[in-house]
Amino acid sequence: MNHYETVFILTPVLSEDQMKEAVKKYEDYLTKNGSEIVHGENWGMRKFAYPIQKKSSGFYQVMEHKTEGDVIAKLEVEFKRDERILRFLTVKLDKHAIAYNEKRRKKNKEAAKEEKQEKQEKQEKPEKQEKQEKEA
Repeated sequence: MNHYETVFILTPVLSEDQMKEAVKKYEDYLTKNGSEIVHGENWGMRKFAYPIQKKSSGFYQVMEHKTEGDVIAKLEVEFKRDERILRFLTVKLDKHAIAYNEKRRKKNKEAAKEEKQEKQEKQEKPEKQEKQEKEA
């Protein structure tokens, strides 16, 4: 099995639920065909450098997966048939790209954990101040 990364752009006229449904469709397609999804990430709505199908923005989605090469060809045919997909790109990752993605995910996970701790500390500070004021 090879390691791949697929980026695709969904049309901006979709609602949040429709966008999630489209992403789920392709995740299910990959798992049904014997693939393992390593990581999926929503990059949100981004503005294009140039219009694509008369649209100036779209929802970006990234999926990192392990699969066989013949499944990629079938996946890309599915992308071409779907009106919701404006553009897509699938690249085979080498060992350096895989290591970089793992490092980036780990770094993002740690940053999110620190942010969560900071939020908790900010919420606890006013509570401690209230207790001190009541005691005084």
